[in-house]
Amino acid sequence: MGDDSTVRLRDVTLGNNVRFFGFVNAYGCSIGDDTRIGTFVEIQQGVRIGRRVKVQSHSFICTGVDIADEAFIGHGVMFTNDRYPRSTTEGGAVQGAADWVCEPTVVGRRASIGTNATILCGITIGEDAIVGAGAVVTRDVPPRAVVAGNPARVVRRLPEPSTSGGESP
Repeated sequence: MGDDSTVRLRDVTLGNNVRFFGFVNAYGCSIGDDTRIGTFVEIQQGVRIGRRVKVQSHSFICTGVDIADEAFIGHGVMFTNDRYPRSTTEGGAVQGAADWVCEPTVVGRRASIGTNATILCGITIGEDAIVGAGAVVTRDVPPRAVVAGNPARVVRRLPEPSTSGGESP
């Protein structure tokens, strides 16, 4: 799991066999069984990460994010949770917890988010969807869709899985 100098866990619910690879900061979150968390990752309060998820290095997972089982989060993925971020209120006071609205984001089962993607708040990335490297996701991604670009657009759809039980030719 790492030693005290590299992994900082505060009020974290951990499943079985969770592995951290150094310099991780996680607090007030839940991480499921068999999940792997890379180096220089921050996971904030209220985040839920499912089972058998892989989070690569340098990613930021903020409050309001829910990642389903078997998802993949590439290197340097950034999630947001505030549609209109500001440092201060209209009156010039430093903003506090009551001065912004957290908009939840959901990453579906087996979804894959590529390196350096930015995921804006309040969206759902569907089951088995793929977000290309460097994409800026500004709206919902349908299940089994492949999106890329800035803003991210559907570039193709993955075929439906075979239901025959046999192997595909």
